[in-house]
Order: sequence, then structure tokens, then C-alpha cells
Amino acid sequence: MVKEERLQIIINTLEKDTKVRLNELSTLLNVSEDTVRRDIKELDMQGLLRAVRGGAISHSPIPQHYRDREKYNQQHKQVIANKALGFLKDGQVVFFDGGTSVVALAAALPKDLKITIITNSFPVANILEDHPNAEVIFAGGRLHKTAFTTMGQETIDTFRKVRADVCMLGICSLHYSMGITSIIYEDAQLNNVMINQAQKIIALSALEKINTVESYYVCPVTDVDVIITETDPDNTILEPYRHLGIEVV
Repeated sequence: MVKEERLQIIINTLEKDTKVRLNELSTLLNVSEDTVRRDIKELDMQGLLRAVRGGAISHSPIPQHYRDREKYNQQHKQVIANKALGFLKDGQVVFFDGGTSVVALAAALPKDLKITIITNSFPVANILEDHPNAEVIFAGGRLHKTAFTTMGQETIDTFRKVRADVCMLGICSLHYSMGITSIIYEDAQLNNVMINQAQKIIALSALEKINTVESYYVCPVTDVDVIITETDPDNTILEPYRHLGIEVV
């Protein structure tokens, strides 16, 4: 079997299972584990997967630019947003990050909900400018033109000065053993601060982001109290998270 065939089989297997192991691929491809390791390294360098100890795992499938993400899986985001509304109530102070599921949640807030929202997301702030009862504190800083959020020390300092009741976290990648990860280094730093400054952490994640991993570590998945997806909470993909004691909605 030529190398190009092996690489395609690895990609196809990963698309089906979200994770592949060296020993299993070695048997499947009838080559040594060292050969498989080199193949995985090459695919990792091409950005097609993420090499991890003993094998490889899928990247998050979401587009990187906000303009592309806002149009992606809109129906799923609406389902997630509607579920998340059940965790909000009058008088709360809540962190909203820059995820597009969080933007959908901002758009779904009832007009009579009296709430204070701290955010670094321009789309969230724009949506809430006309909300009659939502107080908005915008975290300034450097504009990240791909994410449409602010980042940097000034942004981090704003969140560090607040003790929030809830953190609504739009997920890039989430894995039961690899934790929460992000494509953007500064985003991972900021999300870590938000998590440390909030009493309850709610992860808003489309099912396709579950069991994926990216380069920049945010926190262990056990730092999350609730995972909200668009699917039935009894979905078998979510079983490892329920086993860890995380509420799945």
C-alpha cells in the first residue's frame, strides 16, 4: 500500500471514529507503528488532524472566521440557545464569550430578563444594545479581526475584576480526557480566566465539536458544570461526560 492510500485511510477512519490509535492503525494498514506515527505526523503538519500520545484525534470542524461561523449550523445554535435560557434568571451577572452559540443566546434573551452581561464579543454587544433590561459591560482591548472579539491584557483585566454567577462558554473543541481547547492562544487564556471567575460554567457545544481537540488548552473538562448540545442528552457520545458527573442537557 502506497503512502497516499495510507493517509487517506487514516483520515477516513478518523472521520468515522473521531480518534485513532497507533496499534489499531498498524494492524489495519499492515505496517509498523513507527510508519503510522510518521504518517500521523505528516497529517498533523497539514492541519488535517491532531497527533496525540498513542494516536490522533479530530480537529474541530467549525470554520475559523466569524462571518463563516455565524451562518454555520444556525438551527443547532438556536436549539442550544433555547436550552441555555433555562439557566438564566433575574439579577445574575453573566459572562458571555465570543462563540456564535452565545451570540444566538444573546439574541434569544427575553425582553423582561433583568441581567448584567460582561462580554468581549462585538456581536453580543451589538445585539444587546436595544435590550431594555440587560446591562452590558464591554471588555475593551485589541480587536481580533477573525473572531470579532477583544483580546489581550486589558480584556483579561476586565473579567478578573468580576465574580460572575454564570459563564456561558462557546466551545471550540471539547474532549473528556484532553479537556477544552481553542484554535486561538489568546482566546484560550481569556476563557481560562472567565472560568476561574465564575461560579457555574456552562459549555455551549454542537455535537460535532465533542471529542475534538485543538492546540491551545483552556481547562480540564471537569471544570465545566453543564454541557448543552443540540441533541438528546442520552446520546451515547455524551456518556463519558455524564460519567464524570457533568450535567448534560
